Amino acid sequence: MIIVNRVERAGASGEEPRLERHKLAPGIAVAPDVIWIDLVQPTREEDLQIEAYLGITVPTREEMKDIEPSNLLYVEDGAHFMTARIVTHMDADEDAKLAAVTFVLKDHKLLTVRYDEPRPFVMYAARASRPGNCGLSGEAILAGLIETISDRAAEILRQVGERVDALSVQVFAGARARRSRTGDTYRATLGTLGFEGDRVSKVRESLVSIERMLLFLAANSSVARTPGDLRAQARTTIRDLQSLEDHASFLNNKIQFLLDATLGLVALEQNDIIKLFSVISVVMMPPTLIASIYGMNFKVMPELEWSSGYPIALALMITAAAVPYLFFRIKRWL
Repeated sequence: MIIVNRVERAGASGEEPRLERHKLAPGIAVAPDVIWIDLVQPTREEDLQIEAYLGITVPTREEMKDIEPSNLLYVEDGAHFMTARIVTHMDADEDAKLAAVTFVLKDHKLLTVRYDEPRPFVMYAARASRPGNCGLSGEAILAGLIETISDRAAEILRQVGERVDALSVQVFAGARARRSRTGDTYRATLGTLGFEGDRVSKVRESLVSIERMLLFLAANSSVARTPGDLRAQARTTIRDLQSLEDHASFLNNKIQFLLDATLGLVALEQNDIIKLFSVISVVMMPPTLIASIYGMNFKVMPELEWSSGYPIALALMITAAAVPYLFFRIKRWL
């Protein structure tokens, strides 16, 4: 699917630009005033059409999955090719994914190639369709997209931070109250920590790939022809990305701390159970000894002739069990 985007003037004075976005019908040529071409799950025919229009080679899906920087960030045929990982499926009950998106800048036009639907694209398209929120070149569109991606990543990290804070209170409140928790509760806690940790790691990987892309643009000589306000915006965005990366690292460390704390609490619960069985064994050992002695079949055992031998043996067993129990209670081992 080919989605073309062109700038229209709106307002009484006709000076407020907005983005007009529509799907290109098969067989229709791309208009010269289009500044952003969005390829969504393109077919080979659509790739060939855009290649002929821009005079470039559109990367394939397999090429976009490469991890070598030289294959993700390069200049070819006068165009800048930049592939970044964008987080998708970041709703509360979904498994996070990283979608590869290629950005191509050539002749002040932007081409994006993607096989998924990251929410920042929808958010930016909705915002840019309102008057006054759209750039006038492919570079400006790229800057707006990256800013939206950064804002979305910040929102995701904020939501994850709130959930991790709530989980932290739950974990340590139970520990302070010395409430025993079930195995299912611990499993749920560990599962939640793993789920949130995976989301944070994917967001951080996405932020790093976008920062690398911006640094590639900043280091390229052709960026010198970019308007000064866009270069300043790129520098500001890089600082924002680095700040978000630091926050993601902080959340990762906090999740790791909670994971270690939860595993420590599990170990304490297991130790308490083992300690209880050990105490029961020690408490029952003297009565068992006494019962074993008087259960032996020796002919000469004077106590067997006592009329009060049975209650005396019972009293000895009760006393032998009570003494270690009281000792453990005094030592606060129970």
